[in-house]
Amino acid sequence: MTTQLSTHTFHIPVMGLAFTIDSPIRVAQYGIDSVISIADDELIEKMNAFYAEKFQLPYQEISKKMQDYRAKRITSYLNLVDLVVKEKFEHYKTELAHSKAKLDHFMAMLPTKSELKTKLTTFLSEGVFCPTQIKSFLEKNLSPGSIDVNIMTKLDKDNFDGKEQLPVEFNDAHAALRGFANSTVASSLVLSAGMNPRLFSYMEQFDVFIPSTEGKRNKKITLKVSDYRSALIQGNLLAKKGIWVSEYRIESGLNCGGHAFATDGFLLGPILEEFKQKKTELLQSTTDLLNKALLTKGKAVPEQPLPLKITVQGGVGTAEEHQFLLDYYEVDSVGWGSPFLLVPEATSLDQETRDLLANAKEADFYLSNISPLGVPFNTLKGTTNDFFKTQRIQAAKAGSSCPKKFLALSKEYDPTGSCTASKKYQDIKLALLQERKNEISGEQFEKEFHQITEKSCLCVGLANSSYLEMDIPIKGQSQGVVVCPGPNLAYFDKEVSLLQMVQHIYGTTNDLVAANRPHFFIKELSLYVAYYNKEIAVLEAASAQQLKKANQFRMNLLDGILYYKKMFESTPYFKAMQTAISEALDRFETELKLEQEVVY
Repeated sequence: MTTQLSTHTFHIPVMGLAFTIDSPIRVAQYGIDSVISIADDELIEKMNAFYAEKFQLPYQEISKKMQDYRAKRITSYLNLVDLVVKEKFEHYKTELAHSKAKLDHFMAMLPTKSELKTKLTTFLSEGVFCPTQIKSFLEKNLSPGSIDVNIMTKLDKDNFDGKEQLPVEFNDAHAALRGFANSTVASSLVLSAGMNPRLFSYMEQFDVFIPSTEGKRNKKITLKVSDYRSALIQGNLLAKKGIWVSEYRIESGLNCGGHAFATDGFLLGPILEEFKQKKTELLQSTTDLLNKALLTKGKAVPEQPLPLKITVQGGVGTAEEHQFLLDYYEVDSVGWGSPFLLVPEATSLDQETRDLLANAKEADFYLSNISPLGVPFNTLKGTTNDFFKTQRIQAAKAGSSCPKKFLALSKEYDPTGSCTASKKYQDIKLALLQERKNEISGEQFEKEFHQITEKSCLCVGLANSSYLEMDIPIKGQSQGVVVCPGPNLAYFDKEVSLLQMVQHIYGTTNDLVAANRPHFFIKELSLYVAYYNKEIAVLEAASAQQLKKANQFRMNLLDGILYYKKMFESTPYFKAMQTAISEALDRFETELKLEQEVVY
């Protein structure tokens, strides 16, 4: 049995609907893990057709008229990606064995402390340049990056046949889960956006998630979490069903791309510290519950405790920050998302939007309310989606035609669900607002008008980038592109190659970020303080409970600042930034303490 070594210490998280839709095809041969969103089955069907033609593979269209078409589309595309990745990986190993230049390029992408790089360097230093022997070495030590997939658990829209509601297993998230479970990929399902008990229970029906006696699993589960408590609750819940969570993926609440799920003032550093201190407790708790559940189900119990990974992502931007997370918090991998939007070899994005990202400044990135989900959404000013949306508003035609309906979750006016970004929904809201026009101030009218019309069609806007890049025709109403980078991308200002980005991550080069870029912990703290100030600004007539919650939020931030002061004093990392970090911590601490005098 061969033991293949971990190739990289970073992964590319899911981004939008389209930005990482084909990332495994682009980067998996280099051993880089990446995550595909399987929310949009229409986009997936188009990608299936596109890549089947590109790689001359059989393709059979799966139309909406077919029963269970959503799950079947997802299965078919994942099977194609799996096949392409395996073929590209085999071809790449052959290239490495026969081309010294290719081998040097590959080794230049590996982390300095990589065991694989050390072994390969030693192997080559012994004067072994026989292609057969190099290929044999690579077969034993190299594996392709994982083809992971993401489901936002709350995007589980009911579906209908006419006006008749279909059984729950045909809900969007349920069907996506089934599509992944039935595919050939041996990878991880990344569950995000919190708990969906019905979906968790549905997972029990698929043996691919159940571990064997040896601990092997065809399909793994990764939970994206915001804090330790959430990890423990969800991990225990799944363990009671006989399902093991292989990885807890911690993400910054605000210093991230896409939807931002703010914590109650808990900062990333203290959260990571709690995971570090309580990993054994988490492992023991979930192991005990898993074993009991498997015995009850009559399933084999693993002979040894199953492996458990802790990973992190959100705002990381330098090699020092990357290595610090690996060493100080002992995480297994660090997610680098938004910076890869500037790497055409890794992500799917139209050139106009990529240029917009490269030229954007700090003030262009903002936490918006454009998402129909009603969750804050990190995005960028000046997108083509903004242009088309503004045109419709000015022409008194606000709202989207809503062709996909993935976010048609509101039952306010339609029992089958409608999207708050749709024209149908906004027409009703605007008509009701118009009826109250003489009862409210002009300022209040404009505020409510903006709140209604600012919603964007994410289903189309987050998918269009792939169509534009690959020259696939876009039908229907013009929506342009919605892009959802994290604030960290403000400090990256140019399109780069995959090699350049990977070498930046590992510290071989360090010229990709602006000199004035703040430490990522400090950036997240600034975002939380700004979020806090925005939230308490509306607390003039707040209830005692709201005031208590706001005060707890502020106290959690102050506790986080105290933690950072002690941590930064003790770590050998970031000495060149020590003065700037200390001044920022003092400044935010003073501001938050003054808030107590003003508000409470």
